[in-house]
Amino acid sequence: MSRNPAQKSTSTKKSVLDRRSKLKDSTSVITVRIDEDLNNNLDKVRRKMGISKADLIRNYLEISKYIIKQKGSLQSLNDRDFIVIKRSYLRKLIKKEDEDEQIRLGDKLARFINDCARINGKLDDIFYKVDLCENLGFFRNFIDDNNYVLIDKKFGSQKFVEAFIWRLFNQGEFDANWVTSKIKDQSKIRTAYQKQVQPIEISSSHYSFEFAKLSEEDTE
Repeated sequence: MSRNPAQKSTSTKKSVLDRRSKLKDSTSVITVRIDEDLNNNLDKVRRKMGISKADLIRNYLEISKYIIKQKGSLQSLNDRDFIVIKRSYLRKLIKKEDEDEQIRLGDKLARFINDCARINGKLDDIFYKVDLCENLGFFRNFIDDNNYVLIDKKFGSQKFVEAFIWRLFNQGEFDANWVTSKIKDQSKIRTAYQKQVQPIEISSSHYSFEFAKLSEEDTE
């Protein structure tokens, strides 16, 4: 017997929460000595954030799952050097490019995420890859009750995001013909774009696409 939409949404949301709770089932205690300056800095930051020092430290330790901190550098899981820049600055740089270049940049960045996921044997785990994006500061892990992945528009331009999410979901390379001018002027390209990408309006502040939807298996 099929479930109604409300029952399916509740079940899906519960499975996501169940999966997240499993990550907290086992814990360990570690003891680390730090100097007084670092200790004072942790106190300052946790007061600013309004959380406990323990929660603050857990947040920092969580980063070790995604970033390797060397004495003088940051590195990704696939040994690529990192630098930290403002997200708004990156977004402005992307928007200055033509749409075909935005598509190439989005595809390249998604390949990087896929490479990091592959190292951990999670290339096909979209839930892990979206979580990785959140922890690297790209966009928040926001999956609605109907299992759609929502991407903050502050992450980048639409074509950049489309190419990024298309590759992230292992759809292959985003069609370079799917730029706004060709979609508008050529019915054949417009039909293919609308059929395969299917951008949908769920939130005015987020991008969402019909293909970027988690299956029931992804959330179990």
